[in-house]
Amino acid sequence: MNKTISSMLMATSVLLSACNNGASTPSGSNENEAIIGRNQVTVTGGILTPDVLFSMARVSDIQLSPDGKQLLYGTTFIDVKQNKGNRELFTMNMDGSNKKQITQTAKGEQNAVWFNNGTQIAFLYAVDGKSQIWTMHADGSNRQAVSNYAGGVNSFTLSPDQKQVLFVSDIKFGKRTADVYPDLPLATGRIVNDLLYKHWDEWVESIPHSYIASFDGKTMGEATDILAGEPYECPMKPFGGMTDLAWSPDGKSIAYACRKKTGMDYAVSTNSDIYLYDIASKQTRNLTEGMMGYDTHPSFSPDGTQLAWISQERDGYESDKKRMFVLNLTTGAKQNLTADFDYNTETLQWLADSKSIYYISCKEAVTHIWEIAVATKAIRQITTGQYDYNSFTAVGDQMAAIRTSMTDPAEIFAINTATGDAKELSFENKAITDQITKATVKPRWIKTTDNKKMLTWIVYPPHFDPAKKYPTLLYCQGGPQSTVSQFWSYRWNLELMASQGYIVVAPNRRGLPGFGNEWLEQISGDYGGQNMKDYFSAIDEMAKEPYVDADKLGAVGASYGGFSVYWLAGHHQKRFKAFISHAGIFNLEQQYLETEEMWFANWDMGGAYWDKSNAVAQRTFANSPHLFVEKWDTPILVTHGELDYRILASQGMSAFNAAKMRGIPAELLIYPDENHWIAQPQNGVLFQRVFFNWLDKWLK
Repeated sequence: MNKTISSMLMATSVLLSACNNGASTPSGSNENEAIIGRNQVTVTGGILTPDVLFSMARVSDIQLSPDGKQLLYGTTFIDVKQNKGNRELFTMNMDGSNKKQITQTAKGEQNAVWFNNGTQIAFLYAVDGKSQIWTMHADGSNRQAVSNYAGGVNSFTLSPDQKQVLFVSDIKFGKRTADVYPDLPLATGRIVNDLLYKHWDEWVESIPHSYIASFDGKTMGEATDILAGEPYECPMKPFGGMTDLAWSPDGKSIAYACRKKTGMDYAVSTNSDIYLYDIASKQTRNLTEGMMGYDTHPSFSPDGTQLAWISQERDGYESDKKRMFVLNLTTGAKQNLTADFDYNTETLQWLADSKSIYYISCKEAVTHIWEIAVATKAIRQITTGQYDYNSFTAVGDQMAAIRTSMTDPAEIFAINTATGDAKELSFENKAITDQITKATVKPRWIKTTDNKKMLTWIVYPPHFDPAKKYPTLLYCQGGPQSTVSQFWSYRWNLELMASQGYIVVAPNRRGLPGFGNEWLEQISGDYGGQNMKDYFSAIDEMAKEPYVDADKLGAVGASYGGFSVYWLAGHHQKRFKAFISHAGIFNLEQQYLETEEMWFANWDMGGAYWDKSNAVAQRTFANSPHLFVEKWDTPILVTHGELDYRILASQGMSAFNAAKMRGIPAELLIYPDENHWIAQPQNGVLFQRVFFNWLDKWLK
């Protein structure tokens, strides 16, 4: 269909001259290399398009200065033509004034932190392909390399007195073929004799270890591996970072999270623990032995008497409720602070008095900042509104947070911790968003087939006219246990869908957190069950509206959402006229043996398909989408990345082949160099163009 409104992206990579104060070019870099900066964009007709979406700046990693008066953060700028991004550092006062861009380089700065009483900044910068620790003055001047570690530095944090550094670097894991047969150095075959030999998008040939070294701001001393001789990850892959490690306030010990398992044991278990490493003696002890689920995010109280962390109860269940535990380091007593709080806890930070903890939690599909008192377990919600607060940092009574919504990209806000009032500070995308006519997002509680109420977000197109009829999309969430909250995505962007003239129906179906543990856990062992009925409830209810064109309904989703689309294709009874599935599970038996984290398959699917005595597992595999291909009757677009080792690309190709052999209109978008996500800018734009071309072809 013809587009009545279009937009034009001008990827000029122009930096704002007013933001260059103090910026310098580091020695060792290519001074002639093009620097990617802020895009200058004209939005035609006020409509968000894929090109406009990928022109937006991406804000991350906020750090308050020691006195709480200044903010340090990074912003990534994307250049679609160059097919890459570049991250620069900014500072500003906590009232939003005196904003400065303090770096101007082609390679990007990461992991920036204040030190030396806020007069200097330490950060990671890569020269010759390996990141090292650098320092500079707070205005960006006088850059110099501090570390020269052979393996490079992945991430780091400074000790409380800033005389030591704790950093992460990769070590070799296992043997290569050339180690076994040195006379065959060019052989590419991998010899595998145990699980877990691949993970997400990589063959596991290295793992991260954590090291301690002296640090004076100019040089880094000899490093000590705190897991010397141990074949375990710290931080834990694939998503662990410096939040898996914590300095004690006196700088004498390190608390770290680690799953001390390898091979088959690693592949079937989520049982990590919190360990305490004594720097002087190099002795380690397990603080959470006997606690069988994931234990992560250790955090010492400022007075050093307590340790908080996030704990899941059951081994093998990665989506178990995330509880907040506190350990008295003197008595050894542990307490579950959130036993009566029926939601997950994330991102812990102690208050200065060591009596309370700030944290993030998603409740009823909005994510906010909360506070809990350790002694009384009294809980207070700080922020409110139809938003997601994704991260925060606090010093004294000052707090800054990154916030999104379905219509707003990430920006930084100052938070009044007493009232919860939020004031925007960064405005990194204001020049673009001021030109966009936003979609409208409304919550709607829909009755399910078992007489429960389900929160469903309805996203209406810009300039919505209830007198017209609109094609409508059912958005199927992945995870499976991942809330449809007020997220902003550069791939599954619901405002972008609405801006192309679609109403979007986004249900928080069974199996999503934020609605209590019973709602969350219902999905395990019930793939193809109640959660699919929830999808039908949502789309059927919306199809009754006079402004919804019930003859032009589509369903889209990724990962478990992609599985959902494949399942709906065999059960929808002609409700839908178009499907799109990205990285979806098509054959559950195939998935059980292809995926790498076996604990996930065992828990959520209920067990192995060959266990005929396991009724739960047999029900799961009987609901595999590939068993219902004979009922497929609707055009389907399949997309997948060949570096996806969580759900292999063979799943998508099998689904596409099945559709073609059935004579159903089908298209396949396959990426040889992408994983479970679509990371490269041009691939992301391609995804969106193919996505909407397909929908427009069948629904407009």
